[in-house]
Amino acid sequence: MAEVVRNIQVKLNIPESQHSAVDQTFEEFRQAAQHVADHGWSDDPDHLVKAKNKLHKATYTDVREQTNLQASLVQSARNLAADALSNCHDLLEDDTNTSKPEFRGTVIVYNGRTITYNDDHVTLSTVEGRVKAEYVFPYHDEGTPFEEYWNEDKWEKREATLHKRNGEYYLHVAVENDVDPVSTDEKTENGVVLGVDLNVDGYLAVTSTGAFLGNADELNHKRDEYERCRGHLQQTGTRSAHLTIQSLGGRFAEWSRHRLHDVSNGVVREAVENECTHIAFERLTWIWTRISNASKFQQWAFREIQRQVEYKAEAHGIEVDTVAPQYTSQRCSHGECGFTHEDNRDGDEFECLKCGKELHADYNAARNVAWRLVQNWLKSGSGRATSQLALKSGTVNANGDFNASAV
Repeated sequence: MAEVVRNIQVKLNIPESQHSAVDQTFEEFRQAAQHVADHGWSDDPDHLVKAKNKLHKATYTDVREQTNLQASLVQSARNLAADALSNCHDLLEDDTNTSKPEFRGTVIVYNGRTITYNDDHVTLSTVEGRVKAEYVFPYHDEGTPFEEYWNEDKWEKREATLHKRNGEYYLHVAVENDVDPVSTDEKTENGVVLGVDLNVDGYLAVTSTGAFLGNADELNHKRDEYERCRGHLQQTGTRSAHLTIQSLGGRFAEWSRHRLHDVSNGVVREAVENECTHIAFERLTWIWTRISNASKFQQWAFREIQRQVEYKAEAHGIEVDTVAPQYTSQRCSHGECGFTHEDNRDGDEFECLKCGKELHADYNAARNVAWRLVQNWLKSGSGRATSQLALKSGTVNANGDFNASAV
């Protein structure tokens, strides 16, 4: 059995008389997480403290004395800070500059001890005791996560995070279910890999099977339009302009996620249709070095695509892995050639200077991403000697043997 987790956002109707208690809990939870991050932080990865048990011993008593949070909320704040410190540690280990985690938003992480789910409402722990909040469901739930997950008994509601946006409260609930992993036949038992190349312009994602997904230029254009509108409204400086900025931001965020869902659905669909056991992406911490001009928005889009693919692929028993992307855009992926040279690629065109093979540059890179994971398996001696990478018309194994698709 494989554990599958989905995240559902539900709006809450919290009585106005309880807003102050919830808002104070937001602030004290933020203070608790920041206190832990301040204690654990160091720009030297050898001295940065990320272990939850060490952070607990060093900060628990102080946080309990300085806040009115109950013990479980203190532990949740510690875990949030520990996860952020762990991410910073990984970046520093890769010689990537990063800074101390700063908690500025409104978020509270709830677990089984601090949240209770009921049919029409939820109760939440705050600094002033329990607060009851009614769910605000969509008028029509057909085709929404509420129809597929919320009302199904097989999906168990677990941890949740509470957020506040534009004066409204939203609960992001993790629902969990155990599913049977997808069985694999003899042909795929050692792994078939779908490679994915992500881009800041042109197509957002290109797969080793030749699927061209999403429009990075459209996404960037919409972002630029939003930034121009926000800049003009900020210069106005009125309360009405501020509210308009919040409304525009919400609509743009929703539009962006919808476009990224289309891309992630396409990636997973390609993996399922080609009987892939693994999906390979380039490691994001290395992509920022290669694409030094990638904006924070583009970086967010890449992270979001990977995140969506991970949880969607999990439902099909497909694993997601990452590889270092060095030279994936310069190496020839044709057969056993492998010739690598920066002049092989010219924009969207790839022509190998050695064997003369011509391919779309991003398609060539996606094939190399898949090939890199196969190579990693071979070097590690993981027993995947007959592993394969998925191409347009079939699969090829580590020895270069091609198996044509039955389709």
